[in-house]
Amino acid sequence: MTEVLVLIDAPDGKVTKPSLELLTIARRIGEPSAVVFGAADTDTLKQYGAEKIYTYDDSVYADFLVGPKAEALAQLVSETSPAAVLVGASTEGKEISARVALKTESGWISDAVDVQADGDTVTTTQSVFAGNFTVKSQVTKGAPIITVKPNSTTPEAADGAGTVEAKTAEISDAAKTAKVTSTKVKEASGRPELTEAAIVVSGGRGTGGDFTEVEAFADSLGAAVGASRAAVDSGWYPHSFQVGQTGKTVSPQLYVANGISGAIQHRAGMQTSKTIIAINKDDEAPIFELVDFGVVGDLKAVLPQATDEVKKRKG
Repeated sequence: MTEVLVLIDAPDGKVTKPSLELLTIARRIGEPSAVVFGAADTDTLKQYGAEKIYTYDDSVYADFLVGPKAEALAQLVSETSPAAVLVGASTEGKEISARVALKTESGWISDAVDVQADGDTVTTTQSVFAGNFTVKSQVTKGAPIITVKPNSTTPEAADGAGTVEAKTAEISDAAKTAKVTSTKVKEASGRPELTEAAIVVSGGRGTGGDFTEVEAFADSLGAAVGASRAAVDSGWYPHSFQVGQTGKTVSPQLYVANGISGAIQHRAGMQTSKTIIAINKDDEAPIFELVDFGVVGDLKAVLPQATDEVKKRKG
């Protein structure tokens, strides 16, 4: 089988859940080969099916922005001729993958929610135009360079050979023009990262600026907290938690919208969620058009009851 390159995200050496999802997807279309810049837990990569683990240890990848990583990955693509290259659909992942596609003259597909082998061809599924259409795409030139949304599949363990191969790359001066001058560790909230969470609980204008009930319900489920544009524009919640077309796109297993009307801007950021629940006092709110379950009521009355019930069932 032809190898599939998987760019691994491993802050502080810990492999992220979206990277394990990519390794699982890679096994559908070939033999997964993990690509690691810096340190990563190779035992975990092997446990989730990595046949090869390409490691790049030079400090240049941490000292500069995406340029060096893109050049190294492009050189590896030219060397290995993979069946595909899978990258997480993060801001950095999209920029690296787009640069690699340009450098290797390959087709680029962004924000896939599914990747499958179709004979010798790789076919992706995407949700486009604010989630109103689902399309299938194929690359017609070069190795498909694909970014995949988090929560597109469930990570599945499958032992791989895990052969580690240290690599070096020729990095041009042009790739070293954006230097990292300082970094700041994001303060831990105790909640999962919004774009990676399996459950997201969001609040909107209906909270009236008080996210207490939303946060309590999210914590009972071990969920991330999100917010609508109306809520962040009003200063009720930080912009980094905004879900929507001009915020973050999420695709969790469960999305709970509280006091959110369901404007197209917000729907574009969460419409690919597997199951959607909405709580809203307005029974004609547009959000009810796309939900699996809807509750017409005041979130400040409904959520505390739901939180208590979740805690009771968890014992």
